[in-house]
Amino acid sequence: MTPHISAKKGDFAKLVLMPGDPLRAKYIADNYLKNVKLVSSVRNVLMYTGEYNGKKVSVCASGMGVASIGIYSYELFNFYGVEAIVRIGSAGSFKAELKNYDLVLANDAYGENVAFRDALLRNKDTIAKPSKKLNELIEKNAKKLNKKLNIGRVMSEEAFYSDKSIEERLKNSGNAICVEMESYGLFSVAERLNKQAACLLTISDNLITKEYTTSEERQNSFNGMMELALSLVEYY
Repeated sequence: MTPHISAKKGDFAKLVLMPGDPLRAKYIADNYLKNVKLVSSVRNVLMYTGEYNGKKVSVCASGMGVASIGIYSYELFNFYGVEAIVRIGSAGSFKAELKNYDLVLANDAYGENVAFRDALLRNKDTIAKPSKKLNELIEKNAKKLNKKLNIGRVMSEEAFYSDKSIEERLKNSGNAICVEMESYGLFSVAERLNKQAACLLTISDNLITKEYTTSEERQNSFNGMMELALSLVEYY
């Protein structure tokens, strides 16, 4: 047990899929996994372990923001023997052509919370990178499953409600293709602990065309992303 996770050692798989929303974790467990067990529910942050295609896999919610995913990913990596975490979340598109339900694979993340990274790594880099190996596996399986990936920089924003213009956000981030709130934290933790991390996103909102999805659609309809992430069980 840790301060934030009530599971026992051995309760988690080597591979963890990490949505932000606890109900999305429950949706995946209910609809994709067999022999499922709820292994932790502290603060209603739901964490499940089950089987997909006969292989053990865990699905754990992260909550919202760098601080939240930083806690859960650190404890999973450091205390429970998890080797790889794939964030599976929603993102807002900065490109008119990057439409709702399109898939994005982060090749790096621009983060505003340099204090978080400095606390972990003693550096204040604004760019954090995913694991090359894990990204390559995701790209490989995307081709096998005939799923189109949009690969680019993502922006991990600190404030969901921001007065910054899109132009300012694009300039600061080095032309990120979309915005979310967690990957910079996850990548920094994985780097600190020498683990694997990746971020696979579904566009839920287009900040240029003003097209939006509902909370229910975000919870239940990101199946392409879920199936691609789950396909990684063959490597773990």
